[in-house]
Amino acid sequence: MVKIFPAEISHYIALGGLKLFYKIGLIGLLATESKKSDQKIQFGCKFKNSLGIAAGLDKNGDYFDALGALGFGFIEIGTITPLPQPGNPKPRIFRLFSEEAIINKLGFNNKGVDYLVKRLKKRRYKGVLGVNIGANKKSNQSKRIDDYIECYKKVCELSDYVTINISSPNTPNLRDLHSEKNINNLLSALLKAKNEININKPIFIKISPDEKHNVIEMIVSKVKEFNISGLIVSNTTIDKSLLKDKSYSSLEGGLSGKPIFTKSTQLIKDIKQIDPDIKIIGVGGVISKDDFKNKIDAGADLVQIYTGFILKGPDIISELLD
Repeated sequence: MVKIFPAEISHYIALGGLKLFYKIGLIGLLATESKKSDQKIQFGCKFKNSLGIAAGLDKNGDYFDALGALGFGFIEIGTITPLPQPGNPKPRIFRLFSEEAIINKLGFNNKGVDYLVKRLKKRRYKGVLGVNIGANKKSNQSKRIDDYIECYKKVCELSDYVTINISSPNTPNLRDLHSEKNINNLLSALLKAKNEININKPIFIKISPDEKHNVIEMIVSKVKEFNISGLIVSNTTIDKSLLKDKSYSSLEGGLSGKPIFTKSTQLIKDIKQIDPDIKIIGVGGVISKDDFKNKIDAGADLVQIYTGFILKGPDIISELLD
């Protein structure tokens, strides 16, 4: 997309341009038409194709109508938290063009769940729309779980599925929710809330690629125990050894893009070996059509992109789906 400006400014210029094209009726010039044969039913939702945009691109639901018109099979917005928060200090997005990668340390910057609810009520996009929810940075222990429940209750009815983000490396100690005690507490509270509001929408857990195998086994068992719809595999990694250019190794934040492809795809394979029936949305390093195919072959039911879209723009949609 826009390369001459700082990364975060480029992000908003590009999304603003897409929104303008949508409003003036020219988004079709950039759009990819889905073939009827690509349509599939998953989790009770009808996807016009298997390619979605991952959370992080449209944090507040400001652009999902325009993004949806580009030809994606589904859109995931967020991560959203109960209260608005500015996120971490800038600069906090670093584009590594030679590596086809991005490092971000955004820290759940967003306008808060109530703003998102207003946007969802004005939704025109008819495709599958997921909302990715998290906890505010200043919340801790049981308050973090309360944050997830508040967001879940507010967005559940207005979305097609909800993703529980326990894996961002940019909110201190958030990944502690991968522990058995913490995930039990979180999913127990979530199940209680789900029963209270009596709305049966799919729920996914977005996991880290940096956890040990025994942790992954435990989480897979919790998916069955708590009747969770599936996993999103995976979030960004803090493993900078995956970079060829070691000058970037000291940058804080989560690494996404090509360097994470092998690690995140292997995690899909590992999870499928633990439970062949588990449903997975694969994300991490999908830049080419081969990457897309390899995620599916590894066991992903659907695939999301993030860095590939930022680096290649809307053309990547037709490239992957052709």
